[in-house]
Amino acid sequence: MSSLIKLSNLIDALNERIGRSAIWLVLIAVLISAINAVVRKAFNVSSNAFLEIQWYLFSGVFLLGAAYTLRHNEHVRIDVLSGRFSKRTQHKIEIFGTLFFLLPLCGMMVWLSVPWFMRSFASGEVSANAGGLTLWPAKLLVPVGFILLGLQGLSELIKRIAVLQGLIPDPTERHDLPTAEENLIEELRKAQEAKNNA
Repeated sequence: MSSLIKLSNLIDALNERIGRSAIWLVLIAVLISAINAVVRKAFNVSSNAFLEIQWYLFSGVFLLGAAYTLRHNEHVRIDVLSGRFSKRTQHKIEIFGTLFFLLPLCGMMVWLSVPWFMRSFASGEVSANAGGLTLWPAKLLVPVGFILLGLQGLSELIKRIAVLQGLIPDPTERHDLPTAEENLIEELRKAQEAKNNA
């Protein structure tokens, strides 16, 4: 099991690095959007390439950031039921969901998207829009994103099993410092108590 935990740590490190890099794509997309708007209004010049590169970048943020989000346990969940269960049961639910939903979905998406990307790459497919971009780089993001997500799913599966076996501490336990909002609420509460006691 120790070699699997090492593998999990390697996958976590990979997705951490890629996720932190993908964050910069948001800034690049915003800058391109702003430059496009200024150039279009000031000089009445525009290109579909500016619009298409923005959705390429958005796709990159979404597809490359999905594994990073899973690694940090930040995916949206409906915890109406699972939030009432013990941590042990929650880990079992995560294992079931990863094995029977996440990993099969990632496998299917990679299986379907690789030929789709390969056809685009081989043909040099270009957008039908005037001044549009080559499409294969955007299509490559789909299998890459789902491979990374599948790897992170495997990492999470390893960690959940290791936690159930008592081999590692629970990585989902939060030990974060209070947020600025929580600090403000606490200060307001203390000020109100002091005012009431005076």
